Amino acid sequence: MKIDSKAIKELAALLEETGLTEIKVKEGDCAIQVSKGGTTVVASGMSASYAMPSDPTAPQMANLDGSGTTAQTHPGAVTSPMVGTAYMQLEPGKPPFVSKGDTVRAGDTLLIIEAMKVMNPIKADKAGTVTQILTEDGQPVEYGDVLMVIE
Repeated sequence: MKIDSKAIKELAALLEETGLTEIKVKEGDCAIQVSKGGTTVVASGMSASYAMPSDPTAPQMANLDGSGTTAQTHPGAVTSPMVGTAYMQLEPGKPPFVSKGDTVRAGDTLLIIEAMKVMNPIKADKAGTVTQILTEDGQPVEYGDVLMVIE
């Protein structure tokens, strides 16, 4: 078995950057798993992108406008920077931060992702109109999942 030490180092750096304790990347029958304080397991032949959405066949891959653009490839895609639980409002019973059709400014809070009991606001990186919301309140999200689209 050939160990891809570069990939392991990149995943370890991603653990530090995101505050996660474990990352597992799989392509076909090959996988790399890196855990803090645990064992590193590597299967040979891994040469893929290291940040993969949780389910590549999920609705976020749907064609948005007939041009072949999907939520995943849209330039206005807002992706999850971490694994956690998405919340669309500050607390239960309150109005959502944004709804489809809302106009947002750069820096506006779009939703919150709870990770390890910490509430992390996800902010708009550009101004525009929310055209798609691809996650629901209380839904688990993975690193790289498309949460919404701003045009």
